[in-house]
Amino acid sequence: MSDIQILIEHIFFNDDFVKIMASTLVGALIGLEREYRSKSAGLRTFTLISVGCTIFTILSEKMGIVTSPDRIAANVVTGIGFLGAGVIFKMDDRVKGLTTATIIWVTASLGMAIGDGHILLSFLGTMVVYIVLGIFVKLEVFMEKYGRTRNYKIVCEYTPETYKRLENIFEQCNLTAKREKQTITKEILISNWSVRGRSSKHDKLVKKLIADKGIVELEF
Repeated sequence: MSDIQILIEHIFFNDDFVKIMASTLVGALIGLEREYRSKSAGLRTFTLISVGCTIFTILSEKMGIVTSPDRIAANVVTGIGFLGAGVIFKMDDRVKGLTTATIIWVTASLGMAIGDGHILLSFLGTMVVYIVLGIFVKLEVFMEKYGRTRNYKIVCEYTPETYKRLENIFEQCNLTAKREKQTITKEILISNWSVRGRSSKHDKLVKKLIADKGIVELEF
């Protein structure tokens, strides 16, 4: 057997090489789904997260002392939390990026599982991720038709009857409204509401608010 053949066998039949390839596939599968949905973290990000966590877990076993082979791996869990926190942000009184941060956390666990030799477990976990991201999204859309919460920002001229008038509009649309932050500046009211109900009722509400001549600005 030539030296080249020995080198090829040493590389391609090496346990660490198999783990790296498996983690690359797992990260790419999850990253493709995120890339398809045009999320902030996509194919390259999730592939590198999976591979990185696999390498750290392998190194943890190789470099850790006998009584503490998980020392490096344990810190990966902490480090991945900071990475996940970077994709969470607040915009218009809404928190976005929680799902992406959670998937980063899950992908890290799948990469660590492969690094510790649990390749089948990691692929089973990947299947569950696809089920949650695929089927559950459709389920959420279905549920939103029967009840969803939407935040409304209404700017209008303030009078003592303004709140009662807005509440009447919500009631006419069969929606449950909760008054949030209210700001009055020079007789101009900036009124924020948390409104819950069917999607069709929200559409009806938007038409009513747009048709109301007393409302100068509407945001939802």
